Amino acid sequence: MTGKRSIFEEVGTAQRQPAPKAGGIDAGRRGARRGIRIWLMILFALVVVMISVGGLTRLTDSGLSITEWKPVTGALPPMSEAVWQEEFDKYRAIPQYEIMNKGMSLDEFKVIYWWEWGHRQLGRFIGLVWALGFFGFLVTFQIPKGWAGRLLGLGALGGAQGAIGWWMVSSGLSGEMIAVASYRLATHLGLAFVILGLIAWYVMALGREERELMQARRGREAKLFSLSTGLMHFAFLQILLGALVAGIDAGRSYTDWPLMAGGILPPDMLDLAPWWRNFFENPGTVQFIHRIIGYLLLAFAVVVWLRGRRSAHEVTRGAFTAMFAVLLLQIVLGIMTVLYIAPWHLAIAHQFVAVVLWVLILRARFLSQYPRATSLRGARA
Repeated sequence: MTGKRSIFEEVGTAQRQPAPKAGGIDAGRRGARRGIRIWLMILFALVVVMISVGGLTRLTDSGLSITEWKPVTGALPPMSEAVWQEEFDKYRAIPQYEIMNKGMSLDEFKVIYWWEWGHRQLGRFIGLVWALGFFGFLVTFQIPKGWAGRLLGLGALGGAQGAIGWWMVSSGLSGEMIAVASYRLATHLGLAFVILGLIAWYVMALGREERELMQARRGREAKLFSLSTGLMHFAFLQILLGALVAGIDAGRSYTDWPLMAGGILPPDMLDLAPWWRNFFENPGTVQFIHRIIGYLLLAFAVVVWLRGRRSAHEVTRGAFTAMFAVLLLQIVLGIMTVLYIAPWHLAIAHQFVAVVLWVLILRARFLSQYPRATSLRGARA
């Protein structure tokens, strides 16, 4: 009898297996998600400022004041009157000075020079912030698994943006050009919005754990995601067309609305030869296309918004409503910019709201892909 053990004793003293730990998907691969997210937010803010400064540089006709591309030595401004005079002489050799600014004084030249120098310097600063952040997180092994390539890609796109910026400026330094080529300006601005979009998407993704994103994807609203993807591409096309309008000052050519010069179609839509130049260089044609695409974008956005209102998730519904409200604001700003002949403050506001709208479209799209579930009481699950 002494050899027998109680069944209760066996249960109570048996060696227990350790319980599995939660969060296995994220273990060992989280990295400094919070720190990287803050760094990306700083980069995002800097790129937004860069776009605004670029817009002001264009509106003040300052973009061609620096006629050389010196990525390193160009970080230093002219340090003496002799160097200032040398820079001024280089500017006086290009068509913009001869056609538009002949007789400009050295002091007047300094004003436009500082605008362009500040724009380029801000680009260098953004590159420095990216490099310090990326390599700092890299050498300390703080980058989450699968993110190194994405963050490196941002830096590569930033470097390409600098090269495209010079490609754009160089188009206005010869021939009879008094400004940069509009299609190159559109390329430059378009890439800026691509970079902004990627940063915004990464910030949203890093704001939630990998396991949460995997669970959320099971509730993906495929139709809504498809529609919001189409809206994203539609809006991007309109942004490029807006850059074409800005590049040739087409917004100041026809200042009535909804008609153009009193008619539905602007006069002389196909005056330039060859015919395809009208779609890039004819102010009436370019502004007309921008208006028509804007109307179509609004119509499509109504469809997307109505579909978004049917989402099962409250946060998603709110995201699509916010997107649509800002789209309406952007349309009003666009009309006012035309009616008031594109004053700089309205033009910059129109450009800034385009950034806000772009991010809100991406947010709505993100929430269609990774919805935030809510409980019956409205609390986030």
